[in-house]
Amino acid sequence: MTADAGDAQRLTEVLRANAESLIDKWVSAVAGLLRGRSTKTELERDFREFFTALLPLVGSDGRDVGGPRFTEIRSLLEEYSRSRVRAGFTPTETASSVFSLKREVFELTQDDPSLHREVLVFSGLLDSLGLLTFESYARVREEIIREQAEQLLELTTPVVKIWEGVLAVPLVGTLDSARTQVVMEKLLESLVETGSEHAIIDITGVSAVDTQVAQHLLKTVVAARLMGAECIVSGIRPQIAQTIVALGIEFGDIVTKASLADALRHALRREGVDVVRREVG
Repeated sequence: MTADAGDAQRLTEVLRANAESLIDKWVSAVAGLLRGRSTKTELERDFREFFTALLPLVGSDGRDVGGPRFTEIRSLLEEYSRSRVRAGFTPTETASSVFSLKREVFELTQDDPSLHREVLVFSGLLDSLGLLTFESYARVREEIIREQAEQLLELTTPVVKIWEGVLAVPLVGTLDSARTQVVMEKLLESLVETGSEHAIIDITGVSAVDTQVAQHLLKTVVAARLMGAECIVSGIRPQIAQTIVALGIEFGDIVTKASLADALRHALRREGVDVVRREVG
């Protein structure tokens, strides 16, 4: 349902003439809904900008919010949703900020029956914009979750230089395709940066090893070899060793050690460094 140009103009004039009181009531209503978690000053700034972008759209069909006329208001709503996600608000609270304007407009125009049709059209427009806000919230939250997951992968996959020419990658938890890709990229970058010729991949903290995990490890070792570095896989506990044998996984000529200490000792020997236990008297 749409309003004709004359009807839309009448409602636009009413909204513009009462803009200050309308925005003030709208801000107060949403501030109460959010229980003080957002200040009136912040809300007024956002809603005033939103209201200004909304006025030229009065009378528009809410089903066309994806059109070019709505570019500015879509951008405002997406930015508002993004700030609400980061501030910890729910999608319902975010969308309700838009829906709350309907009640204020109804109260403003209730004594003028001639505006009934225009207000219904305007209400439909706000419904569409509120749903758009909800969708924007969901999309932004997915983006943030994905970013946080990538950051977590970076944090949980450190590459440590433990000796001149020797790097170590201590792995903890589950090893999947995404994480292995991060391991491979970080390890290869570190090999280039440090010029190291030995890398220890320690799986002491890996909860389980299956065929897929083993394949991931093998790919990482092969990639390191192409960079001229020898990889040692350490932390193979008895249970994991039994699993690898039962699955028939072949590590070929890859050096494996039971512990990180054993792997380091092996790497140091290859570097020409002898580790000698000294008696302390």
